[in-house]
Amino acid sequence: MLRIGLVVFVLAWILGPYSLRSAVPIWLVFALALGLEVHFLLGALRSGPARRPDRRPQPVDRDRYGYEGEADDLLLVRYGDEERWLPYSGETDEELDALLTEKDELDEDDDDEEVTSPAVTESQHVFRAVRRFLVGLGVIGALVLTIWFVESRTGWGSLAGDTRLEAAARFSGEASRIAEKPVTIRCDESRDYVGSVQHADGVAYLGGDRAYLTPERCYDLYRLAFEGEVTFSQTARALAVLTHEAWHLRGVSDEGVTECYALQSGVEVGRRLGLSEDTARRMMRQQLTENQLRGAGSLEYRVPADCRNGGRLDLDPGEDRFP
Repeated sequence: MLRIGLVVFVLAWILGPYSLRSAVPIWLVFALALGLEVHFLLGALRSGPARRPDRRPQPVDRDRYGYEGEADDLLLVRYGDEERWLPYSGETDEELDALLTEKDELDEDDDDEEVTSPAVTESQHVFRAVRRFLVGLGVIGALVLTIWFVESRTGWGSLAGDTRLEAAARFSGEASRIAEKPVTIRCDESRDYVGSVQHADGVAYLGGDRAYLTPERCYDLYRLAFEGEVTFSQTARALAVLTHEAWHLRGVSDEGVTECYALQSGVEVGRRLGLSEDTARRMMRQQLTENQLRGAGSLEYRVPADCRNGGRLDLDPGEDRFP
């Protein structure tokens, strides 16, 4: 059931919303799955081989329903070269033959259990445990290959190298406008600076000349600027991240103030990358609304009360619309 659940989750991670992919790093899921497989293997090896269950009537069954001990009498019968005593309660010859055959089978089972080599039993147990472990590794490996195949043919990594360079140069130009100096935007394909582990879609050196975005955000921006494709929430978030890091490069350190400025600049950047002004404004207003709904863990990113039309942080007080 855990393996089936793993397959279902990975498919949901591939086909589901971006919020799931950004919130749950897939390597963590595979690490947990591998840990569970190792746990199952060690638990099976420590427990030793399972004992063969006794399927004969138990004492409680004999007390409740009555079996051999409730017979009216004992009957001496010849079976082959042997004489045997059987419980007798008026059974016919055919029923007595059946009882003798059944008793022989039970005796053979008991003999088998006694002569079975403990080494052979232990070997079979280890083999079964390792086989289950290898099956689990096979499932995990197949899912890893599936993720690699999908990632290599979709998203930022599927673009040609020259295309990625051209797109990054375009993003750098937009950030340079905001930073008021030449800056460089890099898409962190190795995820050394941003991503699920760092819990950030972007990072910038304060007052510096370089910022990093996740490949997912770069791909959202690429789709907008080069293919004219828009996914409202994802495109809006990508614009907000790009402009946010650009304001850090300009020298603004306070996260809430930076976010306020970024949402205002996002309207113009979105328009230059291919959006209509009305759509760009609706996107940034959505981001402003989501900013107010963030949990306690993101309080530093909440925009101040002055982030409003005509407020102290309004970059264009003469404009009636905000952002």
